[in-house]
Amino acid sequence: MTPLLQVEGVTKRFGGLQALTSVTFDLPEGQILGLIGPNGAGKTTLFNCINGVYTPEVGRVLFHGEDVTGSKTYAMAKRGLARTHQIVQPLEELTVRENVIAGACFGRENHSLGSAGEIASEVMEFVGLEKRADQLAASLNVAQKKRLEMARALAARPYLLLLDEVLAGLNPSEIAGMVEIVKKIRDRGITIIMIEHVMKAVMNVSDRMVVLDYGQQIAEGTPEEIANNPQVIEAYLGDPNLAKKLMGEDE
Repeated sequence: MTPLLQVEGVTKRFGGLQALTSVTFDLPEGQILGLIGPNGAGKTTLFNCINGVYTPEVGRVLFHGEDVTGSKTYAMAKRGLARTHQIVQPLEELTVRENVIAGACFGRENHSLGSAGEIASEVMEFVGLEKRADQLAASLNVAQKKRLEMARALAARPYLLLLDEVLAGLNPSEIAGMVEIVKKIRDRGITIIMIEHVMKAVMNVSDRMVVLDYGQQIAEGTPEEIANNPQVIEAYLGDPNLAKKLMGEDE
């Protein structure tokens, strides 16, 4: 069976900076792929190459078996790819409901306002924002804005969801709640790539992981394989107890 997403030798440069070098992996439908690496490793740049913000100098991105390298972001949304952003970007002068409706109108199914409203109601309930539907997005706290980003992306009815640090800035209980939502999204059959620095959480939710360091893909495998990989341990400052920390066994 053809993987949902195929990244083949993707290389991206910004002037003299080599941001990504020959990144290659397949993502089967229905999996959660964790994408980790130190700050500046190229993780968000890779997201931007996948969803059309950047066109790689070398390599290809295939989605549902079709070459979509360099496609426009709106075209990727219509194909069934949605994402959240590391720095939340709600439409602050609109209500929570209106933000989610926008996701449905410009997503894969191209809904009218009427049907988009129905989708928004269902998605807001799914992420726990139904009681805040009529609040302005600007009035939400960080955790609620993270959920709004996720709701807007889900309303687009994606096949593939790119999550860029949805756990950043959250307290432990908020992290636990968000992880449960991620698991429920996967249970709906939506494939996910997660960029994350909250290691215990991403290790425990991912089926497979890819590790970047200075734009180089240094490892790929199961969470257990990644936690015990010498190159990964070195990339994370040579911590000999990294495996235990990553797998949540140090508590």
